Amino acid sequence: MPRDNSDDDTGPVLPEPIRPRTPPGGARRGDTPPPRDSRAPRQGPPPRRPRRPREHPPERPHGGPEQPERPQQPARTEDDAAAPTPEHGPEHGHGHGHGHSPATPASRKVRRLLAALLTPFAVGALLSVILLYPWGEEDPTGHAVGEPVNGEVVSSELGPCLSPGQVQVGDEPADDGPRCQTVEVTLTDGPAEGTTITKALPAGQGNPSFAAGDDVVLAYSGADAGDPNSYQLRDFQRGLPLALLAVVFAAAVLVLGRWRGAAALGALTVTGVIIGLFVLPAILHGANPLAVGIAGSGLIMFVALYTTHGFSARTSVAVLGTMVSLSLIGILATIFSGAAKLTGLDENTSALIGSLGHEIDTRGLLLAGIVIGALGVLDDTTVTQASAVWELHRANPRLTWRELYASALRIGRAHVGSAVNTLVMAYAGAALPALLLVSLADVGLGSILTSQELAAEIVRTLAGSIGIIAAVPVTSVLAALIVVREENHHEPVERPAKPGTRTTAKHRPGSH
Repeated sequence: MPRDNSDDDTGPVLPEPIRPRTPPGGARRGDTPPPRDSRAPRQGPPPRRPRRPREHPPERPHGGPEQPERPQQPARTEDDAAAPTPEHGPEHGHGHGHGHSPATPASRKVRRLLAALLTPFAVGALLSVILLYPWGEEDPTGHAVGEPVNGEVVSSELGPCLSPGQVQVGDEPADDGPRCQTVEVTLTDGPAEGTTITKALPAGQGNPSFAAGDDVVLAYSGADAGDPNSYQLRDFQRGLPLALLAVVFAAAVLVLGRWRGAAALGALTVTGVIIGLFVLPAILHGANPLAVGIAGSGLIMFVALYTTHGFSARTSVAVLGTMVSLSLIGILATIFSGAAKLTGLDENTSALIGSLGHEIDTRGLLLAGIVIGALGVLDDTTVTQASAVWELHRANPRLTWRELYASALRIGRAHVGSAVNTLVMAYAGAALPALLLVSLADVGLGSILTSQELAAEIVRTLAGSIGIIAAVPVTSVLAALIVVREENHHEPVERPAKPGTRTTAKHRPGSH
């Protein structure tokens, strides 16, 4: 039976006065309580009085649950400001460490260890350079190719090839005989400066085409300066565009690298000096090309890396990793070039032997090119790995050498793929004409790949790639073993035990 609630105060009367108290702003002034609830006007004001202080916590410092919340925010802010970030390391709370910033000076223990490891390589490279350099010997001249003389093309005409003294009479013949290019050149320097000579050159595909206004280079044999037969038209003048490109390159390096870029340009200059003043003269005087290449690469490595990246423990580790990997490349190239019976003879090598007039170790010349060519990519790989290990150690000094090695190896795997691909593409691009020439032969793929030209490039590419792959674990393990022996780092600063209190592991005078 339904219940009669007309005389019951506990029925549906209670929820109605509760509704105006639930909104945050308290009871609404426009609301009128039900006529049956006589207690509603007395219960409306009390809920509004306690709610106003709750909206302003500072007015009730004695509140139970609100008191521990006030010191938490300033305490956390002070700790965050005082505690060092992983990038700065535990002892660089006020520094600005970056991945390529100057490294922290190594401890005496690490310096002694690196000196003991590097000294044999440095002394060996220096002694090899001294012993292999042709002291006091005359520079080999070979067969003279003529003194270079500059000139400017005045006119160029295409017609039939005529012997000296012949003159074309009448219309040009319509036969398909050989065509020649008659070029008039005004000499701009040399013993007959200002003289205009005429030269007949073969025309057609495979021969350069000259036009009026071209700046050219001629070879003067030393005979009668006014006789056109004393000159041979050799090539175009390319000094100005190459100089402009070099200026753009240097500007790009300086804009992006700044002082580090300037150091890199200095190292590049020193590399060119070493190749021009040591490697080339030593080989031309009959020294073993492979020994000269290893000695020159070692000297370039020491000078270039320390000039570019500075004297630090991480640079020394990169030098060690580069030297070990470079030695591996030389050993592999020597073994497999001998096993594949590579002679190293090609068109350029044959022309060199003919010009020198004496024999030269062509296989050793091939191996020297392999070692020197792989040096640039090795530098990039070893420096990257050494820097990665140092930054990992700076971020977390508690890592063991095994953990550092594993982390750096994961970083190096991504770098190896691009480095190997770069080396392969560089060698493939240099050997592109040989690839096209060999591919024209109607033989199988195996015969093409095992030909002299391609086999030499395959050995060059694979030996260099193996050295690059080995550089990642070698450099990583060397860096991990050395960096954990550093004595100038501290344990991470402990967090304050009490909120709002700043404490540090060690207080240094003058610190703030």
